[in-house]
Amino acid sequence: MLKILSPMKTILFLGLILANMSFLNAQQESSFQHGEWLKFKLSYSGWMKAGNATLEVSETTYDNKPVYRVVAKGWTTGPIKWVFKVQDHYESYFDKQTGAPYKFIRDINEGGYVKNRSIEFDHINQKAHITDYIDNTKTSVDIGTNVQDLVSAYYYLRNKYQTETIQVNDIVALDMFFDNETFKFKLKYLGRQTIQTAFGNIKCLKFRPYVMAGRVFSEEESLTLWVSADENKIPLRIKADLSVGSLRSDLIAQKGLKYPFEIQF
Repeated sequence: MLKILSPMKTILFLGLILANMSFLNAQQESSFQHGEWLKFKLSYSGWMKAGNATLEVSETTYDNKPVYRVVAKGWTTGPIKWVFKVQDHYESYFDKQTGAPYKFIRDINEGGYVKNRSIEFDHINQKAHITDYIDNTKTSVDIGTNVQDLVSAYYYLRNKYQTETIQVNDIVALDMFFDNETFKFKLKYLGRQTIQTAFGNIKCLKFRPYVMAGRVFSEEESLTLWVSADENKIPLRIKADLSVGSLRSDLIAQKGLKYPFEIQF
């Protein structure tokens, strides 16, 4: 089971990756492109600024294969930075056609909790080869078929699921590999809603990711996220009810979207 170590780590994790989960239309064409860039503002209890996060897509090659490279960054700002400093850097290299991840990089410092490792996925032999640069160790772990990393999962789901046929309360499950293990991530569709954003009123798809209740989250259904109901399927807002207070992530800037960004007037 994925272990969440702090509220800030939780919101960065979800704001960067899981909050971006969405269901794509029936077309097979990709919902994103080279140059897509998203920036999020994170706040605590709706008023105290907590940090920023960005996602950026580019095209490159990995092991002579055409891939997308996504860089995800998160960092604390304002007063919280002096109490709990976060500097996170993630990268994922995944196949342009299948979405299968080839390499994942995690280099983080979260209030002194430090990780610096890379994971190379061998889908033929169903192995994840992990290099830990802090401990100077290399290990291999068994994985199943169609496993995703923390970043590739977002883009994989954007290009897989259909919005035309999805029904309220439908649940999608995904095998995700994180640290040294595979866990099942589940997401429930709640319906459609128009919300006010930094860009104006936008029609959204509303989801409920399932999380582990405990020290950080008050209950299993503590998270809500809103994804644009256009062909881009980008995350607009995440709200996380915590054991103490709440955390919120809002999209505040974007560029390089593949399709028009539909704003309601």
